[in-house]
Amino acid sequence: MITTNIDVKKIDKSALYAGAKGTYLNLTLIPNKNGVDQYGNDGFIVQDIGKARRDKGEKGPIIGNYRIIDGKQESAPKTTTDDDDSIPF
Repeated sequence: MITTNIDVKKIDKSALYAGAKGTYLNLTLIPNKNGVDQYGNDGFIVQDIGKARRDKGEKGPIIGNYRIIDGKQESAPKTTTDDDDSIPF
């Protein structure tokens, strides 16, 4: 199992696209070069911005992290309280 954590405020909304059944966001999971980091994350999540923009040298924003859980049930995720609970889109 892989668990993820993303900051929706960092999503580049111009790279969202409409499909037949909804609006989609392409993501890429990239493993950390040095293994698990100090927070227990195995890698980070980058928003895919499309080939044309990548060919121009742009990079998608890093919007979160992921953790690989091997055969163990993880306890409830830690949550933080934020004054602004609205999703920015």
